Amino acid sequence: MMPLSRFFCFFCIIILPYLSADVLAQKDKIQLEKEKKEVQKQIREAQQILAQTSNKKKASIGQLNAIKKQIEGHTKLIHTYSREVKVLEGQIQEDASVIGALQDDLDKLKGEYAGMVYSVHKSSNGFNRLSFIFASESLNQFYMRFKYLEQYASARKNQVKLITEIKTEIESEKAVLEKNRYAKNTLLSAQLKEKEKLSKLKSEQGKIYASLKKEEAKLNKDIRKKKNDVAKLENLISKLLKEEMTNSASSAGKVTDVNIDIKNISSSFEKNKSNLPWPVATGFISEKFGTHPHPVMKRVKMPNDGVNIQTKNNEKVKAVFNGVVKKIAIVPGEFKYVVIVQHGTYFTVYAKLKKVEVKMGQQLARNDVIGEVNTDVDGISEVQFQVWKNTQKLDPELWLAKR
Repeated sequence: MMPLSRFFCFFCIIILPYLSADVLAQKDKIQLEKEKKEVQKQIREAQQILAQTSNKKKASIGQLNAIKKQIEGHTKLIHTYSREVKVLEGQIQEDASVIGALQDDLDKLKGEYAGMVYSVHKSSNGFNRLSFIFASESLNQFYMRFKYLEQYASARKNQVKLITEIKTEIESEKAVLEKNRYAKNTLLSAQLKEKEKLSKLKSEQGKIYASLKKEEAKLNKDIRKKKNDVAKLENLISKLLKEEMTNSASSAGKVTDVNIDIKNISSSFEKNKSNLPWPVATGFISEKFGTHPHPVMKRVKMPNDGVNIQTKNNEKVKAVFNGVVKKIAIVPGEFKYVVIVQHGTYFTVYAKLKKVEVKMGQQLARNDVIGEVNTDVDGISEVQFQVWKNTQKLDPELWLAKR
């Protein structure tokens, strides 16, 4: 017979570890679902941006960048599906183990119950309960037989109750097992669809790359022009920052409210590293910081003092932190309007704007609108964002919050 105390011990030793593992699996599933939704959002944004650049009916670097971003997204999504499947496979294995353990115990309980029934029958020599009791040779034996049958009846009821409970638990676990198997098959189907999308995107990427490669002469001309524009912008920023450092040095030792504010703002800006909001609500980094190969002309190295963020048409460009507008300028070429905002010893630069909505010396708060992103002749809407500490260029990607 399996008393309630034994069933409780069985539950604690056999079932509880699986319940704990299930709780951890649920946490993994929640995290993976969160990651999946974020990647899907990024893919949708890249699709919308690609649709706008594709309206020009002409292959462009912007299209190549948008497709590359989608490929990255679908690759991450496939990886996330694989992780989800792995979690479910673990749960399925655990469910099967629990069902097996419960079934083993159920078989034991049934065997014990059958033994109890046989034992009662044998001890009473085939008589019914009343015959068994009244066949007693003494009053004491009468009492002992009565209590024996009473205890046995109670034990049999408990045994039946345990058998029923375990049967119910087995059915419940089987339902969970089937649910997880169905979820696994659904994920595998979704993963297969993502792989098909990825294959199509890579094919499209190859076509655009081949089309751009045919226009090598035009690309070389665009590269020379872009390098020239980058040099113009860098000279503008460097000149301003050197002037600012000279002014700061001339006022050294003077205790003023301005100096205290600059110190406090610099410290606050530093504390927000890797947590600054993006200057645009939607988009992706289409060109990283530093010198790197051109997306088509691989032997050509392209300089970038910040990051380029490809976004939607007419997207608003916003300040990433509290500061003051230090410079508004027009840089002929691809950068158009440029706004430089000071945050103490730090400066942020917002270039490639088609219009500006701030004034020189204006105090800005985090997320205040600075201007509107420009869209070039190829339909590419892109803002360049830079971060400087005095005259030192910093990688803006390290300062922006993760997306």
